[in-house]
Amino acid sequence: MTRLLRLLPYAVAIAVALALPRAMYPVLALDILLWGLFAMSVDLLLGYVGLLSFGHAAFWGLGAYAAAIAAKSTGVPFAIAALVGAAASALLAVPFGYLAIRRRGIYFAMVTLAFAQLVFYVANEWRDVTGGENGLHGVPRTFPGLALGRSADFYYAALPLILLGYVLAYRIVHSPFGHVLVAIRDNEPRAQALGYATWRYKLLAFVLSGGLAGLAGGLFALGNGFASLDLLHWTTSGQAVLITILGGIGTLWGSLLGAVIVLELRDALTSAPEASGVVTGAVFVVIVLAFRRGLWATGRDALRRFAAPVVSARIDISEGEVRHGRS
Repeated sequence: MTRLLRLLPYAVAIAVALALPRAMYPVLALDILLWGLFAMSVDLLLGYVGLLSFGHAAFWGLGAYAAAIAAKSTGVPFAIAALVGAAASALLAVPFGYLAIRRRGIYFAMVTLAFAQLVFYVANEWRDVTGGENGLHGVPRTFPGLALGRSADFYYAALPLILLGYVLAYRIVHSPFGHVLVAIRDNEPRAQALGYATWRYKLLAFVLSGGLAGLAGGLFALGNGFASLDLLHWTTSGQAVLITILGGIGTLWGSLLGAVIVLELRDALTSAPEASGVVTGAVFVVIVLAFRRGLWATGRDALRRFAAPVVSARIDISEGEVRHGRS
């Protein structure tokens, strides 16, 4: 019974993911899941290693371009193209991470931002491959035996890969490797004294984070049919950080909740794009002031405080029944 109760949240999450395209536009539903995965990759560094990256747009954008180029030039199935995007971003994260993790705090953030701007410049100048300012359009999405012309069809076809990314992120933070990352975040000198090569753990976390961002970016390009320079711009990194903070740093699933809020607001304000930034900023300020740990963490703590007296009362009743039976 206890095991079934533990599996219940995951069953509910899968049911919600399956029903999401029926509650909103399939394209918006796909974007929410992908931005949530992108923000999770940021939270993997920020919440569990304590490293604030302002350059994750490089991995999101590179994943998008790599997947788009693979799909257009070779015609491979979309799943292979998305994995190509994830692999390209993970490979790029190796040299970037090797250099960036030598810095801490704001210096780490600035180094990652500089690397992202370098990738943006290369993509803008390498017009023969990336299309320059025009980007790549008409990206095909194919898979043997499936018709993926409709957005809803592609959503369900891509859902297993997206869920795989979520599961991978969850397993990373709940594994012994993830516990070491938290120890490094809390007290790196102590972790070093215990014999952990902390720079290796941080580098591997950086590479895994870049790969997850690349997977999300690749599926974004395939789902929307384009890859553009906007995906590599520093404001894209800022939006991912914003989503992470709204949901709650170090909560992982809060990233998905933050993506729902930001993208729903953006969709609701499409008729007034000039007000989108103002409204999103106001919501961000209110949430930061009222829910300092983010929406997910604050809601989780409130639920635990509400449930604690109920559980305590049940235990008292059970103990009373036992004593009464003995007497």
